[in-house]
Amino acid sequence: MKTKKQQNHPEYQYLDLAKDIMENGEWKISHSTGVKLKSVFGRQMRFDLSKGFPLLTTKKTFYRGIIHELLWFLSGSSNIKYLVDNNVHIWDEWAYKKYQWACDAGKAKKMTFEEFMEKAKSDPKFLKKWGELGPVYGVQWRNWPAFAEAPHCAKASRGKSAGKSAHIKTVDQLGWAIEKIKKYPQKKHYVISAWNAGCIYEMSGSHAASMVIAPCHTMFHINITGDKLSLLLYQRSADFFLGVPFNIASYALLTLMLAQVTGYKPGDFVHTFGDVHIYENHFDQMREQVKRVPKPFPTMKINPKVKKIDDFRFEDFELIGYDPHPSIKGEITVVGGF
Repeated sequence: MKTKKQQNHPEYQYLDLAKDIMENGEWKISHSTGVKLKSVFGRQMRFDLSKGFPLLTTKKTFYRGIIHELLWFLSGSSNIKYLVDNNVHIWDEWAYKKYQWACDAGKAKKMTFEEFMEKAKSDPKFLKKWGELGPVYGVQWRNWPAFAEAPHCAKASRGKSAGKSAHIKTVDQLGWAIEKIKKYPQKKHYVISAWNAGCIYEMSGSHAASMVIAPCHTMFHINITGDKLSLLLYQRSADFFLGVPFNIASYALLTLMLAQVTGYKPGDFVHTFGDVHIYENHFDQMREQVKRVPKPFPTMKINPKVKKIDDFRFEDFELIGYDPHPSIKGEITVVGGF
């Protein structure tokens, strides 16, 4: 039986929602893989960041990958090179998916995923070309293509024109929000969106110009109340077992970083879901996880000398007091975003 202190642990928001999905969710089928899943719609969790860093403790979470992925997003890059160089491989399958599209179009030589990754690790030119994911999260956050004389998602680059024939104006949404917050903290329009219809294959009709996956964590809203900065994420589609623990920690860390560079204390991270689901091949793992009792959240220490969002490096973060239960493995379902 849980003690009152245990019942108040914020991680139970995650564990209770997992039970809700498994017990009350509707069965659906992933159209591109045939994998069954259970789903609910419209849920929310809230984490007070003054009470610890919400890195799940009921299974060990790959926090090194979380930090590197967030730094990659913030760089505005669309290529997995930074991740590969830092031995983070959470986006490898998506690069291979885009490569397979090129193979299907007769533009590349077919190879297995293992062959693809071996080539990517050993051949910088190959990685530069085939490590591209299209205009994914970081591009939209920092280099949103606002205007072009030619198809405007294919080669967006931060603040520069993309080739002689396509003059592209890009918008640094996150940079804009940070500078505006410093001057006008009470405004309510600090929304950063990764959902760009012209860069999503279902609407653009072009694999070459589209993101490899339509954004799952779709947009986030920054709010200042008193002396605290809070962030609300809307996630349209959420792989609850594998993806959501990453998403919670990533956006909580982003909240801490934004608070530091704008001069505020961290407030809440609010996680709002559209379709939140558990794949059938993760049910056994999820049942094991919900039996575990959460441990105290760790603390994330950030180098206080960093005052600009682009100046953060991996070495500026130190996780203190993380003592999780053992990891629980599960296969990723590469569904293509819809």
